[in-house]
Amino acid sequence: MRLSLQQYRALLLSAALSATLGCQSAQKTTTAFMPPAQAGAPALVAASSSPEKQKPATAAAEPQSKAEVPQALQVDPVADLIVRVEKEYQAGQDNYHAGHLEAAKQNFDSAFNQLLGSGLDLKSDDRLEQELDRILDGINGLELAALQQGDGFSEQKSEPAPIDEANEATPAVDQNVKAKAEAELKSTHSDLPLVMTDQVAGYINYFSNRGRGTIERALARSGRYEDMIRNTLRAEGVPQELIYLAQAESGFHPLAVSRAGARGMWQFMGSRAKGYGLERSWWVDDRQDPEKATRAAAHHLKDLYNQFGDWYLAMAAYNSGPGTVQSAVKRTGYADFWELYNRNVLPKETRNYVPIIVAVTIMAKNPAQYGLETVVKEKPVSYDTVKINYPIDLRLAAECADATTEDLLDLNPSLLRLTTPKDREFALHLPAGTADKFQVAVASIPTDKRVWWRYHKVQGGETLASISRTYRTTPKAIAEANSLDDDALTPESRLIIPIAAGKQADTSTYARATTRYKVRRGDTVESVAENFGVSPKMLRGWNRIKGSSLAGRKILYLHLPVTRSVGETQVASKHSKKSKHQAKTQTAAASTRSSSGVVHHKVKPGETLFSIASTYNTTVTALRHDNRDVATLRPGMVLVVHNLR
Repeated sequence: MRLSLQQYRALLLSAALSATLGCQSAQKTTTAFMPPAQAGAPALVAASSSPEKQKPATAAAEPQSKAEVPQALQVDPVADLIVRVEKEYQAGQDNYHAGHLEAAKQNFDSAFNQLLGSGLDLKSDDRLEQELDRILDGINGLELAALQQGDGFSEQKSEPAPIDEANEATPAVDQNVKAKAEAELKSTHSDLPLVMTDQVAGYINYFSNRGRGTIERALARSGRYEDMIRNTLRAEGVPQELIYLAQAESGFHPLAVSRAGARGMWQFMGSRAKGYGLERSWWVDDRQDPEKATRAAAHHLKDLYNQFGDWYLAMAAYNSGPGTVQSAVKRTGYADFWELYNRNVLPKETRNYVPIIVAVTIMAKNPAQYGLETVVKEKPVSYDTVKINYPIDLRLAAECADATTEDLLDLNPSLLRLTTPKDREFALHLPAGTADKFQVAVASIPTDKRVWWRYHKVQGGETLASISRTYRTTPKAIAEANSLDDDALTPESRLIIPIAAGKQADTSTYARATTRYKVRRGDTVESVAENFGVSPKMLRGWNRIKGSSLAGRKILYLHLPVTRSVGETQVASKHSKKSKHQAKTQTAAASTRSSSGVVHHKVKPGETLFSIASTYNTTVTALRHDNRDVATLRPGMVLVVHNLR
């Protein structure tokens, strides 16, 4: 339960009065807390609820100085700390059950760090020790539950929705631009009535200058989905020009996420998406499926038009909800967007939203006038579809189709993790022409092993022993899975690699975020390592442990395994083929090159983007931007750093 300062003081006052009336001697009390919430299966996702707004305490209720506060009413620093920690921990629980795993991880880290960084001796007060145990138990339970589903707290990478940046702009009106646009409109055919106002002209000016890159990238990407979208809009009876709603909202990126939490190419909020048949689970978010989301958006826009009888009002309602627009119409008596705009009865974002879409529409329909005729549109991507009723790791699926993991992630943007759903049929998209190859290859992998097992293409010089070390299995297990009579391997042949559930190949890298594990009776280095899918060697290194015993240890620190991208793997492969002399020469050069405040930093074991950013007085965002959006660090990697000092 969350208490305001006023409520908290009222409770203390009540307690003080009771103590005065009922007894003469004060007794030490211990704050009781609810036991840790049981870690539920990640597939059972519940929507998080918004906390109720608290009324602020009145000025009269505030004491004038600390000296005037009776001793019984002074804030207990331990209780105050626990309230703050609990608030952060509960926020993490809400984010976890809503599927926002990165946000949940940040909440949990904050709760833990507030306890450790408080300056209070955690062992001196039973309440603090109990709270630390509670937080660790809760977080560890959720992390283990997530890990058992195949990939722990890792979450699909999203893209910022371009509509957010455009909404923040306050574009100036260029009268020359406006005059040219008005003249062009006279010969522009459009099923959606196009109008020219100062607001529309302002956004044309914005997209012609500061926002030019945004509109160019969106136009280029539109080619990939344009035919599908236009066919869907036509079938639903929606004006073709509303394709530019998706361009303005997301830049045609299925992974676009707005600051408000709208997601996908058509920027659906969760509640609205569910009403149009778009599902959201631990595994899948249909808002990110281009075809499903387009059908839902067309249906929704048509419903809004039927409700308001005007496409501009339908677009406004698409942004802020039909209730908001209906209320504005009732208050003013005007069922006209521009009247509502001028009377300032719509939210600021909605007032900007419609002019943004109209501006993008006018520019896209007249590319030569705005210097956009040279933009080359991407080609539509064809694919095969295989309906599967079993979970499979995308890395194995890619190996079966002789494709890359990135190929499958690109073709299946609705997947939130590297594993297909466990509890429903899924239409898996594969590169065109690979469906038969996939079916033949996957048939040799037991159905219940398709989340863990892998295929491996044999390279020259490899042996069963070397391959088994790479995948942390045994030569005997590989030989049995492939019915091998001897150790001789043929280069370019493929082997089935049986991997025990929970284990990962040493070719994986590790998440930069630290996971804390509370040691339990009977734990060993090996048992904890197996639970989290990391190697005992790595676990020992992170915690400076020798041997297998964890006697005397209360907390272990570890990094969950993540698979490096194909690009990283190719880079690593190239580096492994260079001589030691070349590697040393390049490392030395990379470490010493710097000019104009630019530093080349060689990553050391245990470093994170945050620690490096702090060292150089820069930001994590800047580091990622300057290093191709790097997410996972490896020792020896060289980063470009723009030193702000």
